Amino acid sequence: MKLYRYQLPQLDLQNESKLFITDGGLETDLIFLQGLHLPEFAAFVLLNDAVGSVALRRYFDKYVAIAHKYGTGLVLESPTWRANSDWGKRLDYDAEALSKINWKAIDLMHSIRREAETTECPMVVSGCVGPRGDGYSPDTLMDAQTAQQYHMAQIVAFADSEADMVSAITMTYAEEALGIAWAAQVAGMPVVISFTVETDGCLPSGQSLQSAIEQVDRETNGAVAYYMINCAHPTHFKSVLEKGGAWTDRIYGVRANASQLSHAELDEAETLDDGNPKALGADYVGLKEQLHNLTVLGGCCGTDYRHIEAICEAYLPALTLPPQEPAGASLVTDYRKEQTLLGRFFHL
Repeated sequence: MKLYRYQLPQLDLQNESKLFITDGGLETDLIFLQGLHLPEFAAFVLLNDAVGSVALRRYFDKYVAIAHKYGTGLVLESPTWRANSDWGKRLDYDAEALSKINWKAIDLMHSIRREAETTECPMVVSGCVGPRGDGYSPDTLMDAQTAQQYHMAQIVAFADSEADMVSAITMTYAEEALGIAWAAQVAGMPVVISFTVETDGCLPSGQSLQSAIEQVDRETNGAVAYYMINCAHPTHFKSVLEKGGAWTDRIYGVRANASQLSHAELDEAETLDDGNPKALGADYVGLKEQLHNLTVLGGCCGTDYRHIEAICEAYLPALTLPPQEPAGASLVTDYRKEQTLLGRFFHL
């Protein structure tokens, strides 16, 4: 096992006022707001041509602009949530094609960091690993050893790239998360595990969030860098956090849904429920009382750059750091006026 190549700056608790943001709901934004076709909900297919790559670059540039405006760090999460073998086969990607597309995704994230990172805005490149099955339901169950073998190829691809870490997003049961954590250990990559929960605050498998975190920590000797919660509204899990305990100190990040609907309701929805950005920002501030190490804030289904900016505006004052004076015109409009996106893309 090799040593971790990178000390994750979002773990620097000496700097209590430092906030890291990440993006919102990539797939729902691209489908419902940008009108793009993502077969099997797979954003990585956009990397196959210049038009799709530019669409991804435009998407991430919005979050770069927010991080610059508010002086936060930024976790650049690669668009590879579906880039594993089961979903790849549905899209006619073999193992070699999947490795190449995972490398290409990290190259895009790295190019953004190379051009946009500053001292006040440190950036971390994360290789995103999604579940083997459905992100709303544990319909493809594996034991931890099988999960390790299954996800190893994607994690090795990230280890061979410029990725700084691996993030397992929307984990529905503990064994798959455990297998990913083991695979990341073998590959020498820092790993973050993000569980999703139902409206009762439990994982879709029925296991409690506390039990899942404690199980993975116990069986990896605490090797997971930190945990997150994603793809659920704060009202779905706040009550389980209120019980407290040492396990809550292992949660450093939240990527909540804009909607309060259940996973089943979202699965049936034909229109996007983008909730209320300002209300979501207030909900994040409320989580600070239970999650003392909350450092990484982003969004999931139904969220976009408006929600992340609203979270910054609400959360930064809670850290006693006032947000910078707004630039006047629309944030994203101002930023785009300063860049020629196509020119930047073709000179990566």
